[in-house]
Amino acid sequence: MMATLFNAALGIPSSPCFSFSKQTTLSPLRCLRNNQDVNGFHELRLEINGDKNVEKSKSITGDDRNAKQDIWGMFKEAQQNILYLNKQRLKAIDELNKIKREKQALLSLVEKLEAEKMAGAGRDNQSIFSDLLLRIDSMVLNNVISPGEASELRRLVISHKVGVYDVFNVTANKGDSELLGELRQFSYGRKKSGFHIVHICTEMAPLVPNRSIASYVTGISCALQRKGHLVEVIMPKYASLNLDEVQGLRKLTIEAYSYFNGQLHENRIWTGVVHGIGVTLIEPLHYSSFFNRDMINGYPDDFERFSYFSRASLDYIVKCGKQPDVLHLHNWETAIVGPLFWDIFANQGLENTRILLTCHGFNSQCTEQPDKLALCGLDPERLNLPDRLQDNINMERVNILKGGVVYSNKVLIMSSVHPKHTMVHNLSHGLEPTLNIHWDKLAITPYGFDKSTWNPSSDSFLPENFNAENMNGKVVCKLTLQQRLGLSERASNILVACIFPKGAELDVQKVKGIILHARQQNIQFIFMGTNERSVMNQTLEGLKQEIKDKNMRIVVKYDEALLHLVFAGSDIILCQSFLDPTDEIPLKALRYGAAPITHLCEATTNRNFMNHDQEATKYSQLINSSFGNMSLSFAVDEIRNNPSKWRQRMMEAMTQDFSWDGECYDAHVEAYSAIKNL
Repeated sequence: MMATLFNAALGIPSSPCFSFSKQTTLSPLRCLRNNQDVNGFHELRLEINGDKNVEKSKSITGDDRNAKQDIWGMFKEAQQNILYLNKQRLKAIDELNKIKREKQALLSLVEKLEAEKMAGAGRDNQSIFSDLLLRIDSMVLNNVISPGEASELRRLVISHKVGVYDVFNVTANKGDSELLGELRQFSYGRKKSGFHIVHICTEMAPLVPNRSIASYVTGISCALQRKGHLVEVIMPKYASLNLDEVQGLRKLTIEAYSYFNGQLHENRIWTGVVHGIGVTLIEPLHYSSFFNRDMINGYPDDFERFSYFSRASLDYIVKCGKQPDVLHLHNWETAIVGPLFWDIFANQGLENTRILLTCHGFNSQCTEQPDKLALCGLDPERLNLPDRLQDNINMERVNILKGGVVYSNKVLIMSSVHPKHTMVHNLSHGLEPTLNIHWDKLAITPYGFDKSTWNPSSDSFLPENFNAENMNGKVVCKLTLQQRLGLSERASNILVACIFPKGAELDVQKVKGIILHARQQNIQFIFMGTNERSVMNQTLEGLKQEIKDKNMRIVVKYDEALLHLVFAGSDIILCQSFLDPTDEIPLKALRYGAAPITHLCEATTNRNFMNHDQEATKYSQLINSSFGNMSLSFAVDEIRNNPSKWRQRMMEAMTQDFSWDGECYDAHVEAYSAIKNL
């Protein structure tokens, strides 16, 4: 009987040579462990000695009873060891399967890239399209064609994308004259659809990573191009740029002059494609130190640096013969383009172009001595007036951001939670009088995130995908996450993750309070950062050594795949705040069906920071009505006591599109349409 049990448990087939006969008795059964085995596996040795001539009628003595008790005790211990071995084996199989899946995904990606390389250097149609437009810029700058013909060719390319792809694939490696000949065979037959937008900005991801404006410029540009609009970006060529991210990078050795400080100065122009967006980088030759620095801004001569770049961008646009629908400016750094455009450039072939300014807040405005405006060709006396650039507080200085507001056709204020009246009346830092005058040109737009990377229905990092209509995959993700981190594997356990965004500071005392609260409510908790190298990771390491809890896990090493799994497997994501418009963690949490809750157990700091103003964003209305004033305790109680209602709440939140392609895109197209008709 016992042998049969052992054989079944260990997966050993029964054999005549390993069985008990009726004449065989058992000596004490011993389970011996090898203490040298560091992996926790045990060596199990079964010793059986047969005693002959044992009388069946022999009375059972006390020693016999003790022996039987020892046998059963040993047997139970052996069973535990067998179960332990099986559990270890299953874990090893799971790890092996995971490695196989990751290996297969990597091999598939390599095969895809190799196929793309063989077909055409791994470039998509959008990149080809943007590269072709940059080739037209190069031809006009090198005097191969006139600015007028360049403008016609751009309209032709925009109107006939499909046909041009085929032509350019054939002629991409040929000279300008051959390419021009192919393009001239097309006829301009219909009016172009969509907008032509040129961003004049100082940042773009991934060239300048980890900054909110950089992510925004790339995110909204890609969303616009996916919907059929033409987008280009002009920015300085910093010495620290990550140029490995640029496809087809070319240095144009051409005469591209710009006016500054009473003289014409030569610039070197670099062109390439980033995420399908045509990018032009301007490198000053005379003022070479302007952008050869460690930081993007924060220097005493920032106005000189960025006013030079702004003027050079406009000079470049005119020389290329570009005629965009919209010049899109960002913050004070390129706000001076507004006055420059209307005072100098509007009559140089840009009569149909309009100006849009995006403000990522009003705390940084740049005030300067009025005479510095003359550096880029502006008239200080004409502009140093209360209704133009004169600062509202210090009237002896000019305010560059104010000038951008005054000279723009439309101003977008980036704010995911605050409505327009709050931004103007409470957060304008002295610009309130100007914003009130230009109230009708102001509009609020939220930030977004990249839903092509963060999408539970297609996320390749997840063991099973899911969406609002079918949430079964979320349960699988939760169990997988619990298993990977060594937590109790039960779907009924409430799993809360606290994810710290890049640049966040860790309040150790607050974290300890959260841990104490989690223990009282018997929930599982995960702490994790979103940066590969940061002081945050060191602080988390210290907490990990200090705090030991079976329901608590602190992840110190950054892991992209695990981060996706944490969003997918968690019931609740604790966020620092809803007030930081650049924090993507609440947006991603909603996308993955996890409730975004603030760190504080009592959410009093969030109350009344929003209202149902008609100009509030859809995101702010959702947060205000569902999660803005929700404490962690309340959320846990709702999950436990009203699971159906909670599930419905999360499914409704998942259906909202808060990516760059959603509300943010709609707000931009509405703004472009409004100013195009002026």
